[in-house]
Amino acid sequence: MDNRIYDFLTSLKGKNIALIGIGRSNLPLISLFSSYGAYVTACDRRSYEELGEYAALAEKSGATLSLGENYLDNTSADIVLRTPGMKFYLDKLVDMRNNGVVVTSEMELFFDLCPCKIIAVTGSDGKTTTTTIISEILKKSGKTVHLGGNIGKPLLPEIEKIKSTDIAVVELSSFQLISMRKSPDIAIVTNIEPNHLDIHKDMQEYVDSKKNVILHQNAFSKAVLNLDNNLSNSFSNDVRGELRKFSRKEEVYNGCYLDGDNIVYSEFGNKTTIMSIKDIKIPGMHNVENFMTAISAVWGLVEISDIVEVAKTFCGVAHRAEFVRELDGVRYYNDSIASSPTRTACGTLSLYDEKILLICGGYDKNLDYTDLGNIICNKVKHLILLGATADKIETAVRNSCNFDNCGINIVRVSSMDEAVKKSRELAISGDVVSMSPASASFDMYKDFEQRGNHFKQLVNELK
Repeated sequence: MDNRIYDFLTSLKGKNIALIGIGRSNLPLISLFSSYGAYVTACDRRSYEELGEYAALAEKSGATLSLGENYLDNTSADIVLRTPGMKFYLDKLVDMRNNGVVVTSEMELFFDLCPCKIIAVTGSDGKTTTTTIISEILKKSGKTVHLGGNIGKPLLPEIEKIKSTDIAVVELSSFQLISMRKSPDIAIVTNIEPNHLDIHKDMQEYVDSKKNVILHQNAFSKAVLNLDNNLSNSFSNDVRGELRKFSRKEEVYNGCYLDGDNIVYSEFGNKTTIMSIKDIKIPGMHNVENFMTAISAVWGLVEISDIVEVAKTFCGVAHRAEFVRELDGVRYYNDSIASSPTRTACGTLSLYDEKILLICGGYDKNLDYTDLGNIICNKVKHLILLGATADKIETAVRNSCNFDNCGINIVRVSSMDEAVKKSRELAISGDVVSMSPASASFDMYKDFEQRGNHFKQLVNELK
């Protein structure tokens, strides 16, 4: 174990640590901190009954529980780890910091202690697939990879066994980045579009959070930016180390770009053809872009043959245009990860030549659906709407200049069960049905995974 890690963990003996948010990501931390003699309090606004098995597991792991509306009022702690979805500038957290309490997060601690190279991916869309592709390419090359972060697995509980020769590949959300003051060795910004404006005070705070992924790099680091996305590309002047870009639209001097159907990597103008886009197993130009992003990140760490092999065999990540089943000639796809208008527009609605049946709508993150409305008119024949954003999406579609001529059929439902039944009723052989909500899940589900799994269950139960 690295000396810095050992020194930090042994220093926790007798300290009071409060973990805000009880869930699968914090449970391993309770066990880790308790094993080094810390007194852990697990805090959550939900009741014991609402937490279900998580509450019992937290207690079994060694935590004292502080639950309910006043879950932070009586918390006496030396160190507080906030959950990423909690507003960084919440009054309670500000008061704690002003009173000398160390307020941090699992990912901030991991960055401080990690003994190996860190590759981090952020962005509004594509970050999970890109993170996974990078991980798969590195593993194919024989490297030991620790994959986690916003992708669903906390990495701090693994810190004791990580070696300096390993590589950590992490996905970072704006909620994690907002308070971070350390950047990765290799930082990737896939793109930046309006998102999470229900949590961030404004768009500028969202953009500034993303920028933290590069702001604290040194001259020996590398940043990968999207030349085709204005906000991602605008970070260029803040890059201190090596800068690489990727583009589907124009040639790049340092980085990855498309030359017809070929993906080309250019290093100071020296060009290497990597593969044809036809070699990529997962469909869609957005996934071509995800591979170009990954190639720009791992260039120099792997062989080209490793990249091509992964492209030919990688089947994608669950809940991202995931094929569920074919029934009576109708193909059903689960794209539950699409929690923003741009994700649905650039993902699902870019994949199919024919007009599809689209199940759409969910929790409202205060996003603008105007552009999506225009695309839906061109790409969708039956639009099945549910959730809090249904009104916004329907208004955007009806206000589109294409609406009168597109012949779209708009149906409103009140549940996913009703949505799947309606799609079964409307679809004919040869059709595609995609559940791509363009919205978050929190009005009906705890997360996009639960939403996607429910959709898959309902589709697989169709007779």
